Amino acid sequence: MIKIIFATTNMNKVREVNMMMEGFDVELVPMTDIGIDVEIEETGTTFEENAIIKAKAICEMTGEVALADDSGLEVDYLDGAPGVYSARFLGEDTPYEVKNDYIIEKLKDAKGKERSARFACAMAMVFPNGDVETCYGTIEGLISYEQRGKNGFGYDPIVYVPEYEMTTGEMTPQLKNSISHRGKALEQMKEVMKRRFK
Repeated sequence: MIKIIFATTNMNKVREVNMMMEGFDVELVPMTDIGIDVEIEETGTTFEENAIIKAKAICEMTGEVALADDSGLEVDYLDGAPGVYSARFLGEDTPYEVKNDYIIEKLKDAKGKERSARFACAMAMVFPNGDVETCYGTIEGLISYEQRGKNGFGYDPIVYVPEYEMTTGEMTPQLKNSISHRGKALEQMKEVMKRRFK
């Protein structure tokens, strides 16, 4: 089985990605499982740049293939904010309930399509020889008028997906993973893995 180091300390992400990797002959090992607990500074201006920075750092530290994702919420009414600052928005230790309420309040005058937003995810895989592969996925939605749903994490309770008439926070993990930004990026990355690890 191929072993890949997953460059994240976010256990929600680890759980989600592992669920999506079921039946795929690759073992994703969270960096914390091999004793790496470092804060990698995300200095990129795009999700892709940040994903590459994280995967490169862990690949260099371990000499193993490393996978990283950088993802977040882009709200059009807020000029794309919080964007790459999604995790650090209003301060890293601020509960998402507070962040979500803040965004809802900011959009109190926005109607219909003005509430458009998306989750975006870039994934990067870095190889010890310096090769870099990247994939990108999004899921479009609208900012809801209130927080709904206890599933998922982060901004899930405020991203309403019209075709399913629910927020990603109300979706079952199976449904969310099949349509999510991370799910789409990972499906592309699986194709990369098939090609690279033949």
